[in-house]
Amino acid sequence: MDYSYQPQGVCSREIRFSLENGKLTNVNFVGGCPGNLLGISKLVEGQDASEIAKRLSGVRCGGKPTSCPDQLARAIQQALASK
Repeated sequence: MDYSYQPQGVCSREIRFSLENGKLTNVNFVGGCPGNLLGISKLVEGQDASEIAKRLSGVRCGGKPTSCPDQLARAIQQALASK
């Protein structure tokens, strides 16, 4: 199933991903730091969504209370809760 999430408090404007049998696929960030977010997308591809959400939850960016990885964790948690 395909999901779209509007992150808050970060540079990226949208996070898109799919969940297939509990695994993350097609992770794509719109906006933000291209190299870092492409790297994150490749690292989480095919991984267990629940585990990725646990690992990325609470990651901060500089002085911000959140980050793009933290926002991805929130998006995953929301998607899993809606299933």
